[in-house]
Amino acid sequence: METAQSRQPAAPGAFIAFARFVFCGGGVGLASSFAVAAAASWIPWVLANAVVTVVSTLLATELHARFTFGAGGRATWRQHVQSAGSAAVAYAVTCAAMVVLQQLVAAPGAVLEQVVYLTASALAGVGRFVVLRVVVFARNRSQTAATVRAARPVPAAMNRASVPAEPATLCHAA
Repeated sequence: METAQSRQPAAPGAFIAFARFVFCGGGVGLASSFAVAAAASWIPWVLANAVVTVVSTLLATELHARFTFGAGGRATWRQHVQSAGSAAVAYAVTCAAMVVLQQLVAAPGAVLEQVVYLTASALAGVGRFVVLRVVVFARNRSQTAATVRAARPVPAAMNRASVPAEPATLCHAA
């Protein structure tokens, strides 16, 4: 009998998952950097980064669930929340990098801002990959453990379908 677990596609190896993560997350991140720069011309940079981070996190989480980590379907609410937690840390890293840049350079140009932002995003991205692979999109270990425990053979002495034993064999004191 085929279970839901056996119908899931196999999880890709770490190298393939990382390549997909870079392609999907990097593509979304690159588009986000231009979106932040464009939005920052209308609203404060911190707010632009927050809005773009929320939208890009939702998009990237869906891409990672469907493609990067081989989950085989849409991301669950739990996965979105966990991914948002790692995105919040990435947001703090990019904000801190930009604040440090503003402290070090009085009037940084757009190219320097992009380099700093993308470097901070790349470093935060490596950390996010580890969190997403190990925690967020890891195969459900408790469900897998329960399946493995249920699949273990039951000794004949414990099998209910076996022939009842003599009373003396059931209780050694008898």
